[in-house]
This record gives sequence, structure tokens and C-alpha cells, in this order.
Amino acid sequence: MSPIRRLLSRLLLVPSLAAGGGDPAVPAALSPAAAVKAFDYDAGAPLDVRFDSTWKEGALTIRDLTYASPKGGRVPATLIVPDGPGPFAGVLLMHGLPGTRGVTLPEARALARRGAVTLSIDAPFSRGARARGEILRFDERDRDEQIQLIVDWRRGVDLLLARQDVDPKRLAYVGWSYGGAMGGLLAGVEKRLHAFALVVGDGGLVSHFLTGNDPSLDRLTPARRKRWLAAMQPIEPLRFVGHAAPAHLLFQNGRVDDIVPAANGRAYQEAGSQPKTVRWYDAGHGLDDEATRDRREWLAREIGLAPEVTIPRSP
Repeated sequence: MSPIRRLLSRLLLVPSLAAGGGDPAVPAALSPAAAVKAFDYDAGAPLDVRFDSTWKEGALTIRDLTYASPKGGRVPATLIVPDGPGPFAGVLLMHGLPGTRGVTLPEARALARRGAVTLSIDAPFSRGARARGEILRFDERDRDEQIQLIVDWRRGVDLLLARQDVDPKRLAYVGWSYGGAMGGLLAGVEKRLHAFALVVGDGGLVSHFLTGNDPSLDRLTPARRKRWLAAMQPIEPLRFVGHAAPAHLLFQNGRVDDIVPAANGRAYQEAGSQPKTVRWYDAGHGLDDEATRDRREWLAREIGLAPEVTIPRSP
């Protein structure tokens, strides 16, 4: 049995804290075998990359593209490549909920200027017709989309590694809010990345709705609530972030965050495996410039980025 299969077997044999025992209204949680298969994919299948547009910004080449999702449809993405032969680091960037990859592009540009090929994607709930619907449906479709996101990111790693100018030993992930939570799940499944920066994340959607400030679950019928929790609990990032090693983790949270309470952020941090770095800021969910500097310098050390260039102000 592979290390990932053994890990998921241990994780998913833990009973769901939310589902309750023997309730006929609650479907059986994903079995270990089903969960492993859900995160699996055919690594030999064509990526089928299609470029939509390309433009230059100084020393950067920016390309909007799509690639095939193993779970159906196509993954909208933006790739930013610095000038030069490389080898470059590779960085995956993930937005929050709601959101699109567009909000990650300023950070992607900054990291590309320091010597990283960056890839930002849209979550399944931000694609095509889904972008005009409800972000969460509070049924098994949320589970399916969360699994799809992780599989799509695994294909994103394949996309970076297919490039001759990307160093396979210098790969990292940066995610904010929902992206910070999903990074913990990815870290427990995908072992080709060296570093994960988990920014204002919590333990995942179950943690967010059960112990956060959002009352959405309270509006559901008891049966629907149980079904949703039973579907989501087995793939909660809080269960996976403790198995990120040997990857290095950076947790960044705000002390006055009104979306991710400090207790939720702390629980997520404590669940993370070593080696990890924990940083708190006197800031809200958006954090501050200090957090941005800390994160970029941490990434620079972890994956070998160039020093940040400071442009002097005109007198």
C-alpha cells in the first residue's frame, strides 16, 4: 500500500464527529478506498493545455490558459514566466471564497519578478456557469468540487513540472482564506511540493461553519445538515495538514480576524506537521504589509527566490 493510501486509510477510519452513529438519514462517509480513488488521477493523460492570450509586462510573460480537469471540464489558469532560461522555482497560488484567480495575480507578479514561474487557477465554483450560481450548495456536490480542486492542483503540479525551466525541487503553494485551508488538504495528499504558505486559513469548510461566525448551517434542515457534514468531514483539511511533512508550512493569521476567529486559526496551526512557522499579526482577515513581506521572505528562503528589488522614490 502506498504512503498516501496508508495515510488516507488512517484519516478516514476516524468516525465523523458530526454525523452521529447509525442515523439512517446520514449516508456512509467516504470509505478509505473511495477517498483515495477520488484524489487519484491518470498522471499520464494529456494535459491538453490551450493558450487563450499572451502578453508581456516588462520582464514577465503572462499567459491565460486552460487545461483538462480529470474530473471534467477545463481549468482556467494564468501562468506567469520570468525572462531568462531558469531554472526557476514554481509557485501555485489559490484564491479565497468567493473569488477568482485574479486576486492572486499581484502576488504572482511579485514572485515571478523574483524568479518563480507562477500558476493561478479558478476554483470549480468560479468557472463558467458555476460562477453565476451559489458558491456552496450544502450537499454532496460541495464534496465533489473540493475533491476536484485538489485533483486539478495535482495536475497543475504536472503542468509546472512539464516545463524545462522549472526546478522540481523548488515548488511551493500560497493560498489565502479558503485557499489557505485547501492548501492543508493538498499538503496531505501531494508530496512534490516543498513549501506551503497557508494565509488566514482555518481547518476547512466544516470547521468554518461549525465553530466560526457563519450561521449558514443553522438554516439547513437537520437531515440536510447531517448529510453535508458526513460528506465533507472525511476530506476536511484539518485532518490532512498534520501529514504535510516533509513539506515546510507557514501559517499566517490575524488576531482581529472577523472571518477566521483566532481559536480556529490556532487549531489549524496546531494540527500542522513539523517543520512549520507560525506568525500572528495585529490585523484582520486581509492581514497587512508586514505579513506580505514575511511571506515573501519565507518563500525566498524555502525555494530560493532572488532578493526583492526596491525601486527608489523620486526626490
